Amino acid sequence: MTELATRTVAFFRDNLPSGNLLTLGTLPAFAWALTCLTLAGYLKTRRGWRTGYTRKVFHFLIFGSVVAIQALYGIRGVCLFGAATSVVVFWAVLQGDGYPLYEAMAREKDAPHRTYFILTPYLATLIGGLTASILFGHGAMVGFLVTGLGDAIGEPVGTRFGRHPYRVPAPRGVVATRTWDGSAAVFTACLIALVIAVWLIPAYRTSGSSLAWLPALALVSTAVEAIAPHGWDNALLQIVPSWLAWLTLGPGGAA
Repeated sequence: MTELATRTVAFFRDNLPSGNLLTLGTLPAFAWALTCLTLAGYLKTRRGWRTGYTRKVFHFLIFGSVVAIQALYGIRGVCLFGAATSVVVFWAVLQGDGYPLYEAMAREKDAPHRTYFILTPYLATLIGGLTASILFGHGAMVGFLVTGLGDAIGEPVGTRFGRHPYRVPAPRGVVATRTWDGSAAVFTACLIALVIAVWLIPAYRTSGSSLAWLPALALVSTAVEAIAPHGWDNALLQIVPSWLAWLTLGPGGAA
């Protein structure tokens, strides 16, 4: 068995939620995930917010929750919350067009593939989160924060203030654009996310050269967000910053 396969098996063996965590945590995890998406749906259907905003409200709340849960309960808690969130997302997708929770995530400009561009980022998030956690342990929190803050800010800023668009790769013939204005906001948010990550991860907090590396890491993270194929940036933005932090700041500690 290869080293990666061994680490993957060990990760799932060591981080499956315990019976006690399942008993006490399943209902709160599901309720909070549902609350986050319900809020986004309310803002979309009742308050008239654009999907570019409501989609990222949900994104920000979920990734922020993941960071808090990992800090408090470890990867086991993150796995439980991820499963609960998956149930909520798939329920909304099954309801389809017109359902507030679906409309909160489904961009009009992605038609006629709106469901595809809900499920693809979901799959990308799952792959990115698991890969970063397996490879980099607690250092995966870097990717969680960069994705949760950096990626969350780009689309709303671009939607509201973007005046300088550029195109990015996209499957299924969908025209996907981002803006230089949004990318500038992504850089700022990534830098803030990296500062928070260094503060939260003890192994990085004690690294004397950590702050000097952060602007470069934020710049690379921004470039990754800018060129990532439409729908797959959540995977790359979790893996690449975590890997760069591992290279420059050292291991973040076992998951």
